Amino acid sequence: MGRVTARHKVVRIDLDGDASRSIDTVACEEPLEIRVNGETFTVTMRTPGQDVDLAHGLLRAEGVIARREDVVSARFCSDLDSLNVVNFEVPAGGAGRAVTSTRNLASLGGCGLCGTTAVEAIEAVVTHRPPEVLWEADRIAASLGELHSRQAVFAKTGGVHGAGLVPVGGSSLAIVREDIGRHNAVDKVLGSALVTGVETSGGLLVVSSRASFEIVQKAAVSGIAVLACVSAPSSLAIEAADRLGVTLVAFARGRRMNAYTHSHRIPH
Repeated sequence: MGRVTARHKVVRIDLDGDASRSIDTVACEEPLEIRVNGETFTVTMRTPGQDVDLAHGLLRAEGVIARREDVVSARFCSDLDSLNVVNFEVPAGGAGRAVTSTRNLASLGGCGLCGTTAVEAIEAVVTHRPPEVLWEADRIAASLGELHSRQAVFAKTGGVHGAGLVPVGGSSLAIVREDIGRHNAVDKVLGSALVTGVETSGGLLVVSSRASFEIVQKAAVSGIAVLACVSAPSSLAIEAADRLGVTLVAFARGRRMNAYTHSHRIPH
């Protein structure tokens, strides 16, 4: 089984005190490729552990299996140190296609699938690193406060995530979107920017969720310089942000925040 947690360096920023350097424990995030009868069905990001249970649940939800007995065998591709590929044998004709929006990174397939593979795939798409734009810590804090105040659906339901964009030179959030899925909220913001011509390069993206690999991926592709999230980062999100040149801020609450990568963009 892969690691459940990892240790990373962090700069802790307190607007009412001094910044300090520390070591933080974060949850690990790795891709798991699920194959059905030797063919890639989907790839999902997860914390390693209970992977066979995860795959059974996903395949049942997708209509591929209905009972435990529908699975002839479930085996990991075991020629690597990390067990990130599992193959399910089911009776011929039993395997369908994914019927939901499960995150699919099938192009990363192969027994070499790991977090590094996922990051390298994104590096091939991100041709330019974000520009070296500085974002003051108080501007980041204010933008997260503004995001919360502008989440109308959250105020009514408490059940959605929000995302917002401050372009370079902007004094407030130019775009705010909400969705029950944190990834969807980010997609809506960056998609709106693309459609309406709002510049994202060097901008600040704030999100009311944890920092996952996929959110870092979306930010990097759009040239975001600083990604600030309310909750915890994953290990793969930190690795991706570091290699892709994105300043990753997490646990950004009130006047405190943790900068995990490229903290030089945040004067403190």
